[in-house]
Amino acid sequence: MPTRHNRPPTIYDVAKSASVSISTVSRVINGNPSVSDATRNRVQDAIDKHNFIPKAEARARAMKDFARIGVLTPFFTAPAFVQRLRGVAQGLFSTRYELTIFTIESIDHLNHYLATLPITGHLEGLILLSLRVNDDSAKKLIDNGLETVLIEFPRPDLNTVEIDDFSGGELAADFLVGKGHKRLGFIGDTSDLGPHAILPITKRLWGFQKGLEKSGLPLAEELICTSRYEVKDAEEKILPVLQHPNPPTAIFAATDLQAVGVINTARKLGIRVPQDLAVLGFDDLDVADYIGLSTINQSLDESGRLAVEILLARLKDPERPLRHVRLPLKIIERSTT
Repeated sequence: MPTRHNRPPTIYDVAKSASVSISTVSRVINGNPSVSDATRNRVQDAIDKHNFIPKAEARARAMKDFARIGVLTPFFTAPAFVQRLRGVAQGLFSTRYELTIFTIESIDHLNHYLATLPITGHLEGLILLSLRVNDDSAKKLIDNGLETVLIEFPRPDLNTVEIDDFSGGELAADFLVGKGHKRLGFIGDTSDLGPHAILPITKRLWGFQKGLEKSGLPLAEELICTSRYEVKDAEEKILPVLQHPNPPTAIFAATDLQAVGVINTARKLGIRVPQDLAVLGFDDLDVADYIGLSTINQSLDESGRLAVEILLARLKDPERPLRHVRLPLKIIERSTT
């Protein structure tokens, strides 16, 4: 909505339109959780209506002593995300940028951050780990000039770093079949994590099934195991598969943590790894090298470092072309296959 005499919209205009105080508008802009969803939505509608952007001089004051790079992540404590964050931190080392982490609990939470972070002036750049960005949010990021890099969820209008999870599943199948295995199992979390997250595990399963089909081998339904991304849950869920009258001779675990659970249960049952059961993981976490786990390396640290490299290059020169990088996957063979 145009304002009188075409003056730039102010926080007072937003507050009046939303029927709230300017302090409430400020809390919404700064992501304060004390604001109710209804009020937050009303304020956000008013911000959009007035095309309100904080004053450039306020942004400059906020950036005077340091600048922040934000990272949005759905699973902060999961090891794969921690290693990616480590790569981001390494990439920012010795720069003037401070790392700020935002954890995402729901699609509403994600959309709120993507609606407010571009206009607060608190961030110079943004990196998203395995999070979906819809068209409206992407437009807001672009229109407000918040340089962004997506890791794992590609969009043609934003910088992206990704891997091919489907090909990763095919790679696992080719490797294990090449070892002579004909009856294979799978364990992973293929449950729906909500519309804000990506489902890489399902893609790995599909790729694994496709790879086995190419070799004329089925993936028996009873040998597909759904487990949470936890060692203990994997230990419990894999038990029926390992105790099956016709058990698999090899298991592809969609993550290294679940592979550790499989190995633990196999050893409790007296099943030798790899003589009786080969186990292949996915991720190449630090723990994989420690325990000798064969796995598929997806360059977790490198994805974080590369995202920072792309982001800093765009901050230095916003006219640089967008970059879309697909990192290679490779088998790291150790002692479990």
